Amino acid sequence: MNHSTSQELFQRALQVIPGGVNSPVRAFRAVGGSPVFIKSARGAYIFDEDGNRYIELINSWGPMILGHAHPVVQEAIVRAVEDSFSFGAPTRKEIEMAELICSMVPSVEKVRMVNSGTEACMSAIRVARGYTGRNKIIKFEGCYHGHGDSFLIAAGSGAVTMGTPDSPGVTQGVANDTLIAPYNNLAAVEALIEANPDQIAAIIVEPVVGNMGCVLPQKGFLEGLRTLCDKHGIVYIFDEVMTGFRLSQGGAQKIFNICPDITTMGKIIGGGLPVGAYGGKKEIMDCVSPAGKVYQAGTLSGNPIAMSAGIATLRYLNEHPEIYEQVNQHTRQITEGIRKALKNNGLNFTINEMGSMYSLFFTEKPVTDFESAKTSDTAMFAFYFREMLARGVYLAPSQFESLFVSAALSEADLQHIEQAHAEVLAMVAERMAVVHK
Repeated sequence: MNHSTSQELFQRALQVIPGGVNSPVRAFRAVGGSPVFIKSARGAYIFDEDGNRYIELINSWGPMILGHAHPVVQEAIVRAVEDSFSFGAPTRKEIEMAELICSMVPSVEKVRMVNSGTEACMSAIRVARGYTGRNKIIKFEGCYHGHGDSFLIAAGSGAVTMGTPDSPGVTQGVANDTLIAPYNNLAAVEALIEANPDQIAAIIVEPVVGNMGCVLPQKGFLEGLRTLCDKHGIVYIFDEVMTGFRLSQGGAQKIFNICPDITTMGKIIGGGLPVGAYGGKKEIMDCVSPAGKVYQAGTLSGNPIAMSAGIATLRYLNEHPEIYEQVNQHTRQITEGIRKALKNNGLNFTINEMGSMYSLFFTEKPVTDFESAKTSDTAMFAFYFREMLARGVYLAPSQFESLFVSAALSEADLQHIEQAHAEVLAMVAERMAVVHK
């Protein structure tokens, strides 16, 4: 494939944008080479500036569950644009969106719209602190809740990819208020709570992790956190920015039958446009200004175009619940093809999957937390990524990112993905055999 235009654009970008990109993982640092610049997308495909077409398995990091430029969502956006772009004032659509979310997510009684998943998680932590009168939070190694200062301590996603899990600019005072536990380790959480009695405002967790690759909660882990929060008066926060409306109409919490105190959301609720939200129990959410004293505001919060795209997406998912079985089946077909290729080539890499999220880890160890994820052979993953890209399959440019499957994939697309894996994993096996001689 010719990437000359993308390479030229990257050189231009380096002159005016830090690292040439507006989000670190896009720079391809973890996989080598320069990034592909995307011009357009439709359905299951994205097209770069050189005219190359790729089958898409990132889907804008989750929100495009229906595929790109879905006609129902596109029509809603076009209609909204006719009424102008932003008001900075209340609109009917904000109410409709809030009502939809409250009707679909079991734990949410009231919800506040914001502009990103990062903003949602930052706000949720502030509300939890205001509600409890406590300062400290517990998060988990490798879980990424956006780039708020409180979260950039043993963070996942781009922070891992760039090799800077602890970012300069985060003060020691902030770091002191963020306590870290390994994912899937209840005993470690209990020890932190005991060591900081009556000081923990919140525990925030990705119920299914997407930011150190796809990592699933072990049996009893999420339930155990709920019990600990109830026992110690701690606010339990589910970060469902990725999993919300993707794993089910009610998110991960509906699948696991767990009711958090606050849920953060994003991605799918904007249909691909910038958006975020946090919601939960009425008594907690009524602490938010102007109902309460915890201040949070945003000029573009509840933007009418983003609301229109999100409402169209959520309504479509409600009207077509079969979408979930469809994307889940697509994912199973992809991972079954990968397992077949691994077996045929004597490889024993780990695949984690749930619903329409999955990751292939280049390690033979089970991946249940950050430490086990880091045993992956990232150099071999980089080779795999480049070879899949050359075959027209666009994957996340990092070992430490989940993939997200859309409903737009055809049977021909799925067969192409399977064939590409058969070819590339055979090449991986050959390279590993040479390395191990």
